[in-house]
Amino acid sequence: MGMKWAGLQELAALDFNPEAVAVFKANFPEMKDRILEKDLMEYKPDQLAKRIGLNRVDVIIGGPPCQGFSTVRQRDGSNSGERIIHDDRRELYQRFLDYVGYFQPKIFVMENVLGIRSAAGGHFFNRVQFEARKLGYRVHGEVIKAWEYGVPQKRERQLIIGTRLDLPLFSCRLYMPSTHGNSPSDGEQKMVSLGEAIGDLPPLKAGEGIEVSEYNLNLRKRHIKKYGGRYIVDILGVDKTPKLTAHCARMHNERDLRDFAILGEGETSAHAMARGIKMEFPYDKETFKDRYTKQHRDGLCSTIVAHLSKDGLMFIHPTQNRSLTPREAARIQSFPDWFEFPVVRTHQYRIIGNAVPPLVGKAVGLAISRWLKYVEEFSKYRILAPTITGQQSIQWLLETMATGGNGNLAKLSDEGFKHGWFAIAYLYNHLHPDSAKEHGTSIVQSEIPLASLLHKLPQKLIDPIYERSGWPIALAPIAAEAHRRFEDGQLLAKDYYCSEIFIQGYYSERNKSNVKYYDS
Repeated sequence: MGMKWAGLQELAALDFNPEAVAVFKANFPEMKDRILEKDLMEYKPDQLAKRIGLNRVDVIIGGPPCQGFSTVRQRDGSNSGERIIHDDRRELYQRFLDYVGYFQPKIFVMENVLGIRSAAGGHFFNRVQFEARKLGYRVHGEVIKAWEYGVPQKRERQLIIGTRLDLPLFSCRLYMPSTHGNSPSDGEQKMVSLGEAIGDLPPLKAGEGIEVSEYNLNLRKRHIKKYGGRYIVDILGVDKTPKLTAHCARMHNERDLRDFAILGEGETSAHAMARGIKMEFPYDKETFKDRYTKQHRDGLCSTIVAHLSKDGLMFIHPTQNRSLTPREAARIQSFPDWFEFPVVRTHQYRIIGNAVPPLVGKAVGLAISRWLKYVEEFSKYRILAPTITGQQSIQWLLETMATGGNGNLAKLSDEGFKHGWFAIAYLYNHLHPDSAKEHGTSIVQSEIPLASLLHKLPQKLIDPIYERSGWPIALAPIAAEAHRRFEDGQLLAKDYYCSEIFIQGYYSERNKSNVKYYDS
């Protein structure tokens, strides 16, 4: 949905889940022959290539199932420690990378829960990036906060982004600025609240509602007068949706309803018990003390999750004594009201909770579109201005290393430090500056074929490396100093990311005879 909003043309989609495929087909009928219900453990890239008549694409996006990476969920055992068990879902990232390796997209984006960072000690998060580098991609991770792009919830997700080494660098810092904030500035809008997202919907009691119903137009008029139409009209398209769907409240027993009623807006059961309120729920009051959460209309909603299909106890409506309906959850995810969920309510909740919010998808899609446009312009007009040579890069790097540590690096002049930083870009053109913000702790030997010039450097500047970031341990202090200078404004974005030098090093070290050099 979001990628379509951003103007990208979809070629094919794959999912194992029949309900997800059914919802996709219902909303994108033009794609009905290209949305495939397939198991990636069995369906191979060459089969898809034959189906779509292409073996090269610009973009691949996807999200291996998150349950295998959950930091709290156990599946017949523990997800960590001595009792760790095999979970096929954790290995699906390898199938994703099989498709990347086959189709060689200019850019790929893998989305997952934050739990992938710590699952099995960060093993899977490290391996995705390590193995993608072996495929010839410059890789880094980004944590995306959904509310910074107009989504009214506290949702954070991990993106892993890779671009081919022969192309300019991609960074969310460059291409995906936030659009909403707490203190709107620099053109940002005020964050969207839960009340703004759902306040116009007809009120319901627990157990009330039908699958297709009418809007309350008087309530909508009052709502727009209070909040304006930037969300329910511009994003949700209520003015283009004749009937309200999926606004059905689940049943709750009387005990739960009494517990709901004594919570204040924005309060959890733990907060209520701390102020002396006695709650009736039968679960262990210590283990499940946050079991109930009433949302606040003036704030962000809790992260919408697939567990909504089980119960809605952590998603109690701020003013009505019930949990959220599927339509309310969909709105909080930024799905338009015309987007239908023609499956039973349990699957509606699960599909909505598993989804990437369309507004986040749009932000990613727009960022990719901006980058692709720059890639096209770069290839035509800005071909590798001759700013550095291989021998010069070796000299500059050795001079920078000779300073002997973090404190002395900070004393280098801006020009002197840039020499060392540019040398790294030229010699280690498979690395990404942003990946050095989070190295992880796993240390391995590099398996990437080395540029010939690197063999002229001391071994410590080659191996060992951090598995997650790909950076040699010896270079980590320089990367940290570069990031500090960038944040302080001492290094400009063009110098910190320096795409031309990365690409010049890539081509020069691979003896690409067809490369021509021009002054910018």
